Amino acid sequence: MNVKSRIRIAAAVGAAALGLSLFASPASADPIPSTDYRQLVGVGSDTTQDVGNGLGLAIADPNNSPSTKLIASYDATGSSPIKTRAVNCSIPRPNGSSAGIDALRADLAAPAGSTTKNCIDFARSSRTPADTTTSTKLTWIPFAKDAVTVVVRSGSPLNTTVGFTTQQLHDIYTCTKTTHNGVALKPLLPQLNSGTRTFFLGKINVTEAQVGTCVNGTVQEHDGTALTDNGNIAPYSIAQYIAQTGGVVTDRHGVTVLLKVDGIEPRVGGQLNVAFPYNRDVYNVVPTAKLTGGATPDADLISAFETNTSKVCAQTGVITDYGFGTIANCGNVTLKGER
Repeated sequence: MNVKSRIRIAAAVGAAALGLSLFASPASADPIPSTDYRQLVGVGSDTTQDVGNGLGLAIADPNNSPSTKLIASYDATGSSPIKTRAVNCSIPRPNGSSAGIDALRADLAAPAGSTTKNCIDFARSSRTPADTTTSTKLTWIPFAKDAVTVVVRSGSPLNTTVGFTTQQLHDIYTCTKTTHNGVALKPLLPQLNSGTRTFFLGKINVTEAQVGTCVNGTVQEHDGTALTDNGNIAPYSIAQYIAQTGGVVTDRHGVTVLLKVDGIEPRVGGQLNVAFPYNRDVYNVVPTAKLTGGATPDADLISAFETNTSKVCAQTGVITDYGFGTIANCGNVTLKGER
């Protein structure tokens, strides 16, 4: 039985047990049942929430306590608050990389005995550290390769075989370019806590202060149904698009299509083009003190994420089934920062 089949069956069984539709929208793939509390809890990035859920299903807890599975990955969207431990730990659901990282930082800063202490073990992130100078409190551990391109509606005059250049995208998102192929442009960006938003703006050389007033910057990332106008254009994870259109996860792509950037195809043979110009590693962010050599090493956290022989890095089939590429630096612990 392949990875896709195992994931679908496990999700369907859990959903059926709760009387839920597997393909309800928006879908939530938190641990099923909700009382399946697991040793390692992760929150944050929308981009990697689904592969996080897949890894959660695939990786067993070595001592079967408190669950038979090691990793609990809570989606970026869904009902809030979420409850991550059997006792205490009812916390707001973090939506996006930055929100997940901030939730992990707040957990670490909470006083001993607090009802929100030790509720989160790692944050999913599709961006690198924003602050590498204040401290090395957190470590960004890469586990897969993704890339970001732009999508438009399939029937829009913006849908061409040429796509866009980086300079054109810069001009669109600063609102100095307002039409293309006779269409009034209505660019979209994900919400402020999105790692994809931060990454994409960096690639097109636009700061937050330079984002133009023509941009709607409040849409949920990787949700093609948000593109309702022929002038809409939005950044999109290629891995998410592949997983959505391949039936691995709930399909949110709507009628959107991936476009070239600077003449480069986003996919090769249906798979992620790891040479796409806007490519990026994606990360699990963990407390540095809990890694090997830290003040409070955590054996479960180390075995799950650290080194290229970790439990996560061993799951290459899961990683590629969710549209991501594998990387040689999986499990590397050299990238550190504060936020």
